[in-house]
Amino acid sequence: MAIDASEIQKVAHLARLSIDDSQVEATAGTISNILDLVGQMQSVNTDNVEPMAHPLDATQRLREDVVTEPNNREKLQSVAPAVEDGLFLVPKVIE
Repeated sequence: MAIDASEIQKVAHLARLSIDDSQVEATAGTISNILDLVGQMQSVNTDNVEPMAHPLDATQRLREDVVTEPNNREKLQSVAPAVEDGLFLVPKVIE
């Protein structure tokens, strides 16, 4: 898929990017190459390929769920401007 200079300038304007006029052609060529590569990858048959969550089949190390800090709710809420039922009250900012 070929991208021309006018499309690069249009996308750059929409994305609020500043691309020098001297670099527009090179950028168009680079993006065209990337889109060609994506096209090649889309043509690969992946019917029998199982999706995976991580390319290295890594597992997450989990730790014991234990309390490590004391409950400071009363102390922290004592200086709050507004508290109700153990919750901080904040002003409404979205209608």
